[in-house]
Amino acid sequence: MHELLKGNLPAFLRNLVPIELSYARPNSKPLTATIFVTPDYLAVGTDADFLRIPMNLHSAAAIASHFGFLLPTKKIVDAIYRESRFHFMPQPLPAGPQMTSTGYYRLHNQMIEEQSRARGISLGALVSGHKKDLVITNRLVARPGQLAIYGWHRGFGDPIQPLSTVHGAGYADYSHGIRLVSEIVILDGKVRSVRDILRDPSLAKILSDEGVIRGVERGLETFIAAQN
Repeated sequence: MHELLKGNLPAFLRNLVPIELSYARPNSKPLTATIFVTPDYLAVGTDADFLRIPMNLHSAAAIASHFGFLLPTKKIVDAIYRESRFHFMPQPLPAGPQMTSTGYYRLHNQMIEEQSRARGISLGALVSGHKKDLVITNRLVARPGQLAIYGWHRGFGDPIQPLSTVHGAGYADYSHGIRLVSEIVILDGKVRSVRDILRDPSLAKILSDEGVIRGVERGLETFIAAQN
């Protein structure tokens, strides 16, 4: 986390990618929104030499809040997969205590890079399918002290990992990725705050299939602290 706060971040992750979402409101006009996300999961290093870094929920929330971002909702993860230019094939490693080791982080990163080179995937292109996402969800209210993960899609609508809060907030393993979502969203042509939309019952479903995400309007770190 400290390396990221010092700016040790590959240049390609600094260029955000627009993602479009929509919601057909009953008895009202449909909503369209454009959010802006990192093209890949958070990594430490340079474009020539980087390592994707899983994080526990507290570290992920601190990084996101520091740079003015949020973690995605389940609906946003699906939208990113739908609009990704390239989809990696998930590559699970054998389960066990080694899942949380730096060795597994490096091995899995190497496997992703080998797949990337074989398919000619360019840095900065929107990619997905190679990690599970840490997400924000109302389930954390009922499961204080946990983190929520979702994704690792094999195809659209076919995630390996359904939305889950089985792990504690301090847990992180090689399969987890941190995708950042800018707090700025363009809603029907107007600049708005993602947090404001997620707390508005008439708008939240454009960004969340749960509707309002409770507590997120106070900031991501406050939201996480409120679950503990």
